[in-house]
Amino acid sequence: MTQILPSQIAPQVADARRLIDQYLGADVIAIHLFGSAVAGGLQPYSDIDLLVTVSRPPAEAALRALATALLTVSAPPGQSQSLRALEVTVLALEHIVPWRHPARRELQFGEWLRADLLAGVVEPPMTDHDLAIVLTKVRGHSIPIAGPQADQFFDPVPHSDLTRALLDTVAQWNQPEDWAEEESNIILALARIWYTAVSGDIASKVMAATWLLERIDPPYRAVLDKARAIYLGQAQDDLAQRYPADTEAFIVHARRAIEAICSEG
Repeated sequence: MTQILPSQIAPQVADARRLIDQYLGADVIAIHLFGSAVAGGLQPYSDIDLLVTVSRPPAEAALRALATALLTVSAPPGQSQSLRALEVTVLALEHIVPWRHPARRELQFGEWLRADLLAGVVEPPMTDHDLAIVLTKVRGHSIPIAGPQADQFFDPVPHSDLTRALLDTVAQWNQPEDWAEEESNIILALARIWYTAVSGDIASKVMAATWLLERIDPPYRAVLDKARAIYLGQAQDDLAQRYPADTEAFIVHARRAIEAICSEG
């Protein structure tokens, strides 16, 4: 069944597409909307996730100009009544098809990079283990804004590459400095990774958290439920101030559980 672009984000997606076309031009061969807008439903602080595929690696100047321009059609979560946070990933087809891991991305735009972008700092093209997860998401649930359906365009990601990407992701979270100011997001990310490690599928943050709440040991449920409520706009984000020990305990426990599941596979 063909999915329809949610009307509440259609103007912002159109503005983003206009800038993508302006700076990347005829090299744009596909744009896919994925994430919460397609799977699980938009929540108050959900990003708009766009995957842009181009026929050849863009020039540095074009990528820099696009990243700067996207700041005008994006806003940090909860800081604008009309704009959501955009997350835009640009890939060159030759580095994605045929699939290889880790794959290379040409550009990553997101609100967490706003300060760097305003200072003129743009990340160069680089390999990114997370693309195995992104492409699995896009193939499973996405809306083509331009180009073909994703499952007709991208190769499937082998399970072994997906598992490696999950392990590389959780390996980033070792101590409180690694999740500072991102506590609820990382707790929910771990819930999603745990779900994927068990099922091989991709779930929304809310679905994964609900699934895990039914399975995780009781000492870890409260902080997971709190993170879900924060994401849904039902609770204040005070994990860092009031629950630092519980947050760390959950992250350590979840990481060890995910590593054990992946090692069994």
